[in-house]
Amino acid sequence: MDNNEKTGVDNHPMIILDLEKLIKNHISSIDRIKIELKKHREMLEDVFINDPTYKLHAEKAKEANKLKSSTKQQIARQPNVANLLSKVKGMREEVKGLEGALSDYLREYQRLSGVNEIEGEDGEVREIVYVAKLVKRSSRQVSKN
Repeated sequence: MDNNEKTGVDNHPMIILDLEKLIKNHISSIDRIKIELKKHREMLEDVFINDPTYKLHAEKAKEANKLKSSTKQQIARQPNVANLLSKVKGMREEVKGLEGALSDYLREYQRLSGVNEIEGEDGEVREIVYVAKLVKRSSRQVSKN
């Protein structure tokens, strides 16, 4: 084993610790900015709510939205429109299911082949990418583990 390989192995725990520290720092920064953002949004909301012209226009817009919503519901009750809405909903659910299955297939394809791209039937080459996200564990999940 040469010095480069040995150094890489020896540094592995240090790299993990540094990466963990970066992750924790980013989580703290995100949480801090979210708190500050909430305060600023509330301040902005107060400015708009206390402006008489904005308040009047907001009330008119609210009434217009109610009328628009009512009209939309009436139109949606028509048999041909209701049928079309049902088809759209079904197609959305089908796409969501297919995308979930595709994600699983791509993960397995990448794992088995070691390749990060695939050519579609249309001849277009697509790259396999994943988005990592951090979510808080609920108290229920913590108690199970």
